[in-house]
Amino acid sequence: MAKLTEQEQQARDAKQDMSPTPSLASGNVGLSNAKKAKQDEFYTQYVDIQKEVEAYLEYDPKTFRGKVVYCNCDDPFESNFFKYFAANFNKLALKKLIATSYDGSPIAGQGTLFPEYNEGNGKRQKPKALAVILDHVKDEDGDGAANIDDVKLFLKRNKAARTALKADDRYPGGDFRSADCIALLKQADIVVTNPPFSLFREYITQLVEHGKKLLIIGNTNSITYKEIFRLIKDNRLWLGCTNFNVGMFFEVPAHWQHFHHINQETGRKIARVASSCWYTNLDHGRRHQPLMLMTMAENLKFSKNLRGNAAYDRYDNYDAIEVGTYKEIPSDYDGVMGVPVTFLDKHNPDQFEILGITDRDNNSGVKTKEYSEADAPNFGDLNRRGVIRVGNDYKTTYARLLIRHRRRTRPTRGTKK
Repeated sequence: MAKLTEQEQQARDAKQDMSPTPSLASGNVGLSNAKKAKQDEFYTQYVDIQKEVEAYLEYDPKTFRGKVVYCNCDDPFESNFFKYFAANFNKLALKKLIATSYDGSPIAGQGTLFPEYNEGNGKRQKPKALAVILDHVKDEDGDGAANIDDVKLFLKRNKAARTALKADDRYPGGDFRSADCIALLKQADIVVTNPPFSLFREYITQLVEHGKKLLIIGNTNSITYKEIFRLIKDNRLWLGCTNFNVGMFFEVPAHWQHFHHINQETGRKIARVASSCWYTNLDHGRRHQPLMLMTMAENLKFSKNLRGNAAYDRYDNYDAIEVGTYKEIPSDYDGVMGVPVTFLDKHNPDQFEILGITDRDNNSGVKTKEYSEADAPNFGDLNRRGVIRVGNDYKTTYARLLIRHRRRTRPTRGTKK
């Protein structure tokens, strides 16, 4: 059996992380499990939000200036997304901050005492869904600083800054698909949140249809979804700056049995989710850093995975070579290359073009062969994979992105620039 590359091992680890019975000792929780069980109560830690958002400010300090930020899956104050943007409202020079909760949210109102959460005619779930809207943050308590405590004080003094969200004929109050929430979405410039794992495709489709900028958390395996990959291929969506392939720690509800540790400050359980990452269409510096690569001959001579090979493996069913890790991408090869999905963390759209993916039907024009039962009993699986023929046997790969170098036309001698 061929030795797994580093990226393949990471992919296998991610699949193991999504097993039906995650280990209590490891504290790993799979997003796919959450999706199947409709368990969407993963709450992002403040430090992860801060680290990701501030990476965009390093690239462009004006990223959020004058913008309306919408956190549409976030109970005000319980959500660290709301806390971060409220606390940094003036630093980011926001125009407006909107956050919404949903009817019956298991955490809604725990950190506030808004009377709206307890009022009602008994026909709606409690706590009720609310939208909190800030168009300024100033020193409310006179201590000389404007911070999250001032936001709390302002909201308690100004009932007009929060409004109830009504259900419609299809969705409960506060659901991102409801009429009230869509009306708020139309006001927004940038949506930043951790959306429901079970509704990720529908959620991101809505944002794209409304032409919104986004910075959201999702399942790493969503990269291969048809709807998501199409956006990535067309350079309309890409990975964020932090946490890719290392997992993230989330706060989970008290009834969760599988967790990593307890947050000593909040008393809440913390679980690690290995298969999670940021998705965005906000530009950042990492995606413009060129990969420094060796030539094909140098890789064949020095790479530990290729050393001793006369050439790179070629696929039997794609007009492309197999490249097991981004480090082995040859700098001098102009043809199509199959690389692990984890390459996206290194993808520079100025340096490479994404043509397709082996796990999905695509219009790349690179596929050259379809297998039948006469070729192999598992021909269905073969048709989904990149296939390398070894004698009379087939060796298949995990999903592979099909990429090639972008070659910029250089002016010839004597021409004017």
